[in-house]
Amino acid sequence: MAIQWLADLNLESMVSDNNYFPSPFAWEDQVFYFLMLDRFSDGNENGYRDNSGNLVNTGSTPKYTLADRENALKTEEDARNWREAGARYVGGNLKGLAQKIGYLKRLGVSAIWISPIFKQVRFQETYHGYGIQNFLEVEPRFGDRQELKDLVRVAHENGIYVILDIILNHSGNVFSYRGDRNPTWTGQTYEAEGFNDAQGNPTIPFVEANPTELPAVDGAVWPAELQNPDTFTRKGQIQNWENDPEFLEGDFFDLKDIGHGQGELDYYQVSAALHHLCDVYKYWIAFADIDGYRIDTVKHMDLGATRYFVSVMREFTQNMGKENFFLLGEITGGRKKAYETLELTGLSAALGINDIPDKLEYLTKGYRNPSDYFNLFRNSELVNKDSHIWFRDKVVTTFDDHDQVRKGSQKARFCAYDRGEKVILNVLALNALTLGIPCIYYGSEQGFDGEGGNDRYIREAMFGSAFGAFRSRGAHFFDEDNPVYQELAKILDIRRQNIVLRRGRQYLRPISSPGDGVNFSLPQMVGGQIRSAVPWSRVFNDKEILLAINTDYDQPRTVWMTLDNDLHKPGDVLTCIYSTDAAQIGQTVTVEARNGKAALITAPAAGFVIFE
Repeated sequence: MAIQWLADLNLESMVSDNNYFPSPFAWEDQVFYFLMLDRFSDGNENGYRDNSGNLVNTGSTPKYTLADRENALKTEEDARNWREAGARYVGGNLKGLAQKIGYLKRLGVSAIWISPIFKQVRFQETYHGYGIQNFLEVEPRFGDRQELKDLVRVAHENGIYVILDIILNHSGNVFSYRGDRNPTWTGQTYEAEGFNDAQGNPTIPFVEANPTELPAVDGAVWPAELQNPDTFTRKGQIQNWENDPEFLEGDFFDLKDIGHGQGELDYYQVSAALHHLCDVYKYWIAFADIDGYRIDTVKHMDLGATRYFVSVMREFTQNMGKENFFLLGEITGGRKKAYETLELTGLSAALGINDIPDKLEYLTKGYRNPSDYFNLFRNSELVNKDSHIWFRDKVVTTFDDHDQVRKGSQKARFCAYDRGEKVILNVLALNALTLGIPCIYYGSEQGFDGEGGNDRYIREAMFGSAFGAFRSRGAHFFDEDNPVYQELAKILDIRRQNIVLRRGRQYLRPISSPGDGVNFSLPQMVGGQIRSAVPWSRVFNDKEILLAINTDYDQPRTVWMTLDNDLHKPGDVLTCIYSTDAAQIGQTVTVEARNGKAALITAPAAGFVIFE
């Protein structure tokens, strides 16, 4: 039954007798996996392993083989149909995701971040979930509230936390402006023609909800409390994304901006709409036992509004026994902006969608200086924190995502260019085993290589459908025999077993050539690229683990790698506990008195090693 009014909810009663899943002590111990629900699984796959590891042979969609590659492009009509399918819902749902929790657990994932699941406007193909029409209902194409609850239960039974992607800044395209349907921001407030009905026409009066004459549930905006016209700023579309207050009060394209209040940070006056949204998101925590929220477009919210929401969520969840409920903010504008926003609002962490993905990708491919990446985590002068500590649990790191704002109009997954398929495991390892909370974008563990002039091309369907990865259709990608999946699972298991790799300090290490061993320097680009072993250490208490990738795709690189001078003595032995060259695992090297202390170590071509 649809929930129409927040006033009908009794949140206190909902949480009084429930035993909720506790928060983790340290979120930096977790490995996140971000998936777009519509693109992940429809539950009809054949030849995958269920949550218990048993082979399922009852589905209709076979597992992908190389023969399926580009089978959707055989004719121009096929190619057009494939491209057009990517702009529409393709059928992923909550039941399908619940069936793939075992796939994620065996990979080493311990927290799933799911794209928005709430009911979307009826007349647009907002498969991505960011066009919400009803904040209190699950999008019917994805399932229903009980299926969300079942998914969370299955995830928790397998030790996996569930993070929902939520929107506070805006609703979907729920009303139309009078006259010009797409006015631009000028600072003035525009009149609304009416709330949009299920066909997108403004036939519903733009007035406060009347309990005796509520509109049809597929029109306007819900819960009914949000139907007050004062919910929306009504200032038209943002044109200048850096102009204040335009980016704070303008519409996000045709998504309608919600007014949160006004005033300075310490004296912020919260709007009724923000109060209502707080109750909405309390409800989903109480109902489904959610473990955290990823908050969309924090840049476009007043700091006072963000702080208020964070405070309300913290108090509500601590009262439920979730002492460390995770609140991840999408904060664009660089590290300084992220630091200031976190400090002033109390958000748990920032999503590193600016320079971190760029440096991760192009360092691995040999086109960025290693220090450019590692220095992102040690700018203590900027953040006024200890160099190697603050970022440990304050930033979620990833190299691919569903928007790729950094790449402009031409989107491309890591494997699309520069022989990325040869070093995809390296970038996954670098992301997982350096500072921050690592996040895998769905399909990276299968080497997805989507690219093109639209977001859809980096949002391929894992379950095949009409818009499968590798320009295919009708074949799924839940392949646990894929070498990238298998090797990443080994790496993440090593991370899980070693607190050093989850919480340790981090140091980019100087190197020296095998024939030298006297002159050491940090690895760096020469002539616009770097083809070298790139080592770094994680140090925790009295233990050091040394890791290295090789940005030379074609040749192994043997170099002297610097170690912590105080933790080692000449003659100590380091053992290889992981290598992309399996023959190297178990081999030992001896520590020598060079540049303090160092060891001569080989990193395989386009490979990765771990020594302890």
